[in-house]
Amino acid sequence: MVSTHQDTIFALSSGGLPAGVAVVRISGDEAFGICRKMCGVLPPPRVASLRSIRSRNGAVLDRGIVLAFRGPHSFSGEDCIEFHLHGGKAVVAAVLAELQLFDGCRLAEAGEFSRRAFESGKLDLVEIEGLADLLAAETEMQRRLATEQSFGKLSAIYSSWRERLLHARAMIEAELDFSDEGDIPGSVSDRIWIDMEALAKEIARYIEQERVGAIIRDGFKVVIAGPPNAGKSSLMNTLANREVAIVTEYAGTTRDILHCELDLGGFAVHLFDTAGIRDTDEAIEREGIRRALTKVEEADLILHLSDVSSPAGFAHDLFASSSAPVIRVGTKSDLSNDSNPKQNQDLCISTVTGDGVDDLRAMIMKHMEAMAGGLSLAIPSRLRQRQHIADVLTNIEAAVGNTDIGLEVRAEHLRRASDAFGRISGKIDVESLLGKIFSDFCIGK
Repeated sequence: MVSTHQDTIFALSSGGLPAGVAVVRISGDEAFGICRKMCGVLPPPRVASLRSIRSRNGAVLDRGIVLAFRGPHSFSGEDCIEFHLHGGKAVVAAVLAELQLFDGCRLAEAGEFSRRAFESGKLDLVEIEGLADLLAAETEMQRRLATEQSFGKLSAIYSSWRERLLHARAMIEAELDFSDEGDIPGSVSDRIWIDMEALAKEIARYIEQERVGAIIRDGFKVVIAGPPNAGKSSLMNTLANREVAIVTEYAGTTRDILHCELDLGGFAVHLFDTAGIRDTDEAIEREGIRRALTKVEEADLILHLSDVSSPAGFAHDLFASSSAPVIRVGTKSDLSNDSNPKQNQDLCISTVTGDGVDDLRAMIMKHMEAMAGGLSLAIPSRLRQRQHIADVLTNIEAAVGNTDIGLEVRAEHLRRASDAFGRISGKIDVESLLGKIFSDFCIGK
């Protein structure tokens, strides 16, 4: 991103047009001057004021609400103006075209307002990433996870841990540099290793939750698997409430993996329909089965289907090697002559009559809630954060566990751990990351 803080930037910061209201944001040193030229009078800070918004030749472009935010008390940390306009395409186009005519004023690049907020110290990288996730959130759990990050709760955890590290390093440096001074007691560093060991255990427990954060952010993978003609595609269509897969009476209709996204109880769910698993010499079907088994290995939950009306019975060990939990589902219960078809299955369903489908949804929900139950959701959800946290833990454990490597080397491990925390929040060595992080934002944010 090529930018300079001498530029004043502007962009449409609200949604697509036409809309009831369109918000145009202006940020930079010239924002207030531009507002005076277009509106006549600068409104008092943070007071919504009705103004006529004019071109430089005096033509009225629109009449709307104008807000002024004096830096550093604004989102970007700079002087900032917001025009709340009528959301017509022509209205917004006219205002943006007028702004473009002011010297030193240009259209903002993707994420540039947020980058200026970061560079002004208004937000750290964790909060910025949480804001991006909040804008992209499609389910309630994604919103909650993003809120924890964008409102600073995750940053507060990292900051408290880093403060403990800094204190430990200070005590060790004091012993190394001033051990001959009377007011520096000997072996003061011995007292901090107990706290560092406790911190390592705390971070290790925290890392165990990282998979939950990734699942909530990226989606819970549910794979429907089983033999051919077991009703996998019918179940997918039923859970999705639309025709995603082709359903016929012929076995082996599904050859490749089909995918759809659901919102179940606030969780994002990725539902996969796979090829029927059986012995076959047909090359295309064998490739479909290979892909099905690969997808099973990636699953967070497996729905193992079998036809209760079929004499073939229920295969118990089809996915025994998978680490994912399995719900064994008997299908086509409406065709079964058995008065009690549930034998080795966890439940039986019929996609024709709808029997058992709500119970299956409840079982899927139970698995997801058990995964996330009791968590504050102030947990890492992005790979970048998880990698740095793992680096923190590795270095603390090296410092605590290697008592024979010398105090200077152990102190160096703690310094590296502290630097890794700094990279999470963006305090050090992050310039190469900034372009990628902020490029993911929409224009106007």
